[in-house]
Amino acid sequence: MVFENFFEGQSFLIWSAFAIAVVMGAVVNKTNFCTMGAISDVVNIGDSGRMRAWVFAMAIAIIGVTIMEATGLTVGDGAFPPYRANQLIWAENLLGGIMFGVGMTLASGCGNKTLIRIGGGNIKSIMVFAVIALIAYFMLNPFPGSDKTLFSVLFFEWIRPLSIDFGRSQDLGTLVAGEESSAVARMVLGAVLGVALLVYVFKSVDFRKSFDNILGGLVVGLAVLGAWYVSSTIQLNIDDEMHSLRSFVENWDFISESEEGKPAAFAPLSSQSYTFINPIGQVFGYVKSGFDSSYITFGIMAVFGVILG
Repeated sequence: MVFENFFEGQSFLIWSAFAIAVVMGAVVNKTNFCTMGAISDVVNIGDSGRMRAWVFAMAIAIIGVTIMEATGLTVGDGAFPPYRANQLIWAENLLGGIMFGVGMTLASGCGNKTLIRIGGGNIKSIMVFAVIALIAYFMLNPFPGSDKTLFSVLFFEWIRPLSIDFGRSQDLGTLVAGEESSAVARMVLGAVLGVALLVYVFKSVDFRKSFDNILGGLVVGLAVLGAWYVSSTIQLNIDDEMHSLRSFVENWDFISESEEGKPAAFAPLSSQSYTFINPIGQVFGYVKSGFDSSYITFGIMAVFGVILG
């Protein structure tokens, strides 16, 4: 997808993500796809249907991204967040996962479910969404009149030293086969893992008979792939030179004739699936620049899908 200027490409990215979100929101609402519900069903009633739907979505995303990277449609090395950084922040992931799990239970659902409930008219979820947005924003951005973020105040000094520095990319392909053979290893590992998950999912007769669970997992997995595809394939033709949205912003001062509309950061324009909570946090900071307003679209990703669906 080639565009003649940055703003056309940016607009296409925003509206494409919005369209994907509408479809995802409608289907998730109708099929009752839910992360917390999946875990709750397994623990409380021994029903693995929604858990298998969740794993089905993972399998589709893993296999799809593996194929997309192998064919050059996306590049994981420059993704946002940086999945292949050299540091394994295991303590942050562990603590964050525990905190998220507790919060998800108290809030009656994860961030995705919160958005679904807002679309259905749940007042409590509006407050939950506002708190998620506020905390996520200040985890990444400094407090007014300060250079401190919530992460730097509460966590950085004691938890970041616990990370493991591999001195190279932390992805399984690189760790198993080294940097030179990492691409092939990632392709093989991705295919094996994806197929193994599909076998686990479809070995259940009950799951195979559940149209809702199959549809929910399928659409969520395809939505992830759709976001990867759109965010990875937009190109700008500037004076017969091709730029990605990210590279254009990185070189804004050399390419653009005006500072008007320049995004506050270039990393969020990288290839990504929009499955992290970061976009919600950016809702509160959209006035900083023209691009930040696009996060309003991602922040309400499922709401319109529920309303229209």
